[in-house]
Amino acid sequence: MKVTVFHANECDKKKCTSLKMEKQGKCKIVYKIHQIPRGAVVLNPFAEKAVSFEDKELVENKGVVGLDCSWNKVSKSASFFSLSKYHRSLPFLIAANPVNYGKPCILSTNEAVAATFYITGFKDEAKNIMDGFKWGHTFIELNFDLLEAYSDAETSEEVVKIQNDFLKAHEK
Repeated sequence: MKVTVFHANECDKKKCTSLKMEKQGKCKIVYKIHQIPRGAVVLNPFAEKAVSFEDKELVENKGVVGLDCSWNKVSKSASFFSLSKYHRSLPFLIAANPVNYGKPCILSTNEAVAATFYITGFKDEAKNIMDGFKWGHTFIELNFDLLEAYSDAETSEEVVKIQNDFLKAHEK
């Protein structure tokens, strides 16, 4: 599977999951927008469409593009979000990385890429991405039921419905 990460140079390099993925040969990091492959699924927290099984062929043939930037500065990476028509957001998931453990929807780059693989039916690839991190198995274990439900959904609309039903059931 092809993984490209647009790196904004805004993170602590010692904690950066995309730099570690690159060292492990699991992604290619790019620093210029024009280096992002055309037709790939671009992970965009502002996208209206959620990643789903519908994206399997795109992921398989063109790959996944993650954005590595500070969550505090994500809106400043606006040029990244004008790239492709295949922008996808991720549904509700809980972070397992040491920096944001237990926080909803604030995933590290490797968690976002792994979730995309899992949801689109590439579960072994998702596990492979996470295997390079001591805490990696925790992400899949923590989100297992949701990841399974999302991966069983056929469309983006079904993924969003599963997410909304889950959130409604867990309201306080």
